[in-house]
Amino acid sequence: LMTSATMTIRLDSREKELFSEYARAMGTSASDFVRQAALERIESEIDLTAWAEARADYDADPVSYSLDETKKMLGLA
Repeated sequence: LMTSATMTIRLDSREKELFSEYARAMGTSASDFVRQAALERIESEIDLTAWAEARADYDADPVSYSLDETKKMLGLA
C-alpha cells in the first residue's frame, strides 16, 4: 500500500489560477493535474535518454536486422 505525502510548490497567482482553471476544465483536481504532468515529463525524459543511448549504440555499430532475420536469430521462424 502506497502512502500519500504532501509537496508544496510556489506559484504566482496567475499560475495558480491557470492550473486550477485548466484542471477544472479537464475534470480533475489541480493536484492530480500537476502530479500527472510531472510524471509525464519524467517519463518523456527517460524515453529520450533511452533513445539517445540506443542511437549512440547504433552509431557505434550501425547494424540492423529485418523482422525475418530477427525471428530466425531467436528461433521463431
